[in-house]
Amino acid sequence: MTVVKSTLSDEALKITGTALQNTLVDLLGLSLIGKQAHWNIVGPRFRSIHLQLDEVVDTARAHSDTVAERAAALGLPPDGRPETVAASLALPGTREGWLRDTEVVALMVAALESAIGRLREHIAATDEPDPVTQDLLISITADLEKQRWMFEAENWPRDEK
Repeated sequence: MTVVKSTLSDEALKITGTALQNTLVDLLGLSLIGKQAHWNIVGPRFRSIHLQLDEVVDTARAHSDTVAERAAALGLPPDGRPETVAASLALPGTREGWLRDTEVVALMVAALESAIGRLREHIAATDEPDPVTQDLLISITADLEKQRWMFEAENWPRDEK
């Protein structure tokens, strides 16, 4: 059943749909990773990182809604079901239990880097088929890169090899 007819060709829709669905899963996963770390962080930088994690979660959730609505506007039903996220998530996750603040910083840098890398692949893939979706993905990437920078700055000073 098709409720909304896309303005894109079938091939463009396939490429764009894959990019949007993968991005949706990454953003939902990132919000869950951030919230799990938020609840379990301990250490001397607890408060600042605890609050920073909420910023990541809010950013990921807002963008996931925009991505899902873009998919729906193109006639693609977005799939953010828990089982879909669990089966498809490609980002590094957190372990169970309390997490040291330094561990949380490393986790968030790695998760954000992974999401950004995947977004950049989707940006390249949607260049020709759907510049509107590409523009959306570029905007999301900029916001996640800002969050990554803020977590990476938490690592300073560190030993450079």
